[in-house]
Amino acid sequence: VFSAPELTRNSPPITITDFLSGARTNDCESVVRARHPEIAEALKWLGRHGEARLTGTGACVFAAYPERARAETVRAALPVGWNGFVARGLNRSPLLDRTVAA
Repeated sequence: VFSAPELTRNSPPITITDFLSGARTNDCESVVRARHPEIAEALKWLGRHGEARLTGTGACVFAAYPERARAETVRAALPVGWNGFVARGLNRSPLLDRTVAA
């Protein structure tokens, strides 16, 4: 991915405020979609159920849901042969909490 000539290499920095308001992109996504049709298909499928996103260079695709029940419904509808799981996001690392408490 990083050697792809079509990879954007000069993205402007983003502020935390912009990120938290939803202004985020993954410069690797267009390259991964073009080079890996199976990932493009997963993003397309998941995109019908929410805002589909790619982790980093494409190890996983994911979508965030405000309710666990909705996430479970989408997971249960995954195409045959696909794997998925529901995870709960954290605003603070438990490791940081343990470090501070020590």
